[in-house]
This record gives sequence, C-alpha cells and structure tokens, in this order.
Amino acid sequence: MNVLDSTSTRPYLIRALYEWCTDNGFTPYVAVTVDDSVQVPREYVKNNEIVLNISFDATSSLKLGNDFIEFKARFAGSAREIMVPISHVIAIYARENGQGMAFPMVATSSPVPVSAAEPGTDVPDGTPVTAVTPVHPHSPGDGPEKIMQLVPESSAEAQDDDGSEPPDPPKSPRARPSLKRVK
Repeated sequence: MNVLDSTSTRPYLIRALYEWCTDNGFTPYVAVTVDDSVQVPREYVKNNEIVLNISFDATSSLKLGNDFIEFKARFAGSAREIMVPISHVIAIYARENGQGMAFPMVATSSPVPVSAAEPGTDVPDGTPVTAVTPVHPHSPGDGPEKIMQLVPESSAEAQDDDGSEPPDPPKSPRARPSLKRVK
C-alpha cells in the first residue's frame, strides 16, 4: 500500500490531540472552515470559520469518526446538532495554552456567505488560532497531507509572506510601578 492509497492521518491526529487535551485537563477547541457541507449555527460563523468547544462538558453524543465530527451542543440556550467533515477541521488545540495542531485548509468551490456574530452573543472566543505560514490547499491527488503545529503569537520566529521579519510593535513608555495603600 502506498501513501496515496492510505487513509488520511487527520482523524487519527484529531482523536489523539482530543485525548491529550482531556487527559491533561485542557479544553479542546477545533477551528473549522465552513461551507455548504458543514452543519453549524451560521450566526456564529465569521469569515467562513467557526471555533467549537468539543470538551465533554460542552457536548453530548460526541463522535470523532474518520469522516465526520458529530455532536450536540447548546448555543444561546438552544440545542443544536453539529456535523463537521474531518477535512474541514483546520486546527485542534487546547484553549488554555494554545498547544495543538493546525492542518491545511481544504479548497472550497463556493464559499457560503455568512454574517458576523452580533455583539453581545455568546460566541466561543477561546484563544484565536495563531496565524501560520500559508499552506496550499490539499486535495486527494496532491500527495501526503502537510501538518503544521500552532505557534504562540509571541513567537519571535513569525515572519510575513515575503520572508521578512514583522516590524516590532511600538513600545509603551515604562512608568515606575507604584503601590497604593488601602486602609
């Protein structure tokens, strides 16, 4: 059996990282690219992506299969059925420390127009998935999947697309710390 005939490693890595998160007391989050094949509440989708909390406490009937992630969850108090194709999962990570893994995005033929969530709604904000070096979309004939690891936002190795270092952020003036005595 060669690499092109074997099954994707993505569902196995997702299950492994989910188990790692739960074993260490972390909250597993998945970032998902949304199109017509993804069943999620559209009002929580922003820029054709959604971040979902898939912890034991946040879901019921969670199934991490080879083709789909399926579960039931509450959004703004109402129960919703969620079904995400494994190929649309672009990252799984721990909310508390951002450790996890990012996967290449799948090329979609027609993005679904979605509205941004309204202010004040209960959107799972979590830790944003840190931008990583862009990866070309993967299709079944492109060869083995490329896997990326999430990097902290403060990483000194972060570079722009042209390979140059990003400019340093403006430094704030350092004031001497002071203590206030409260009686």
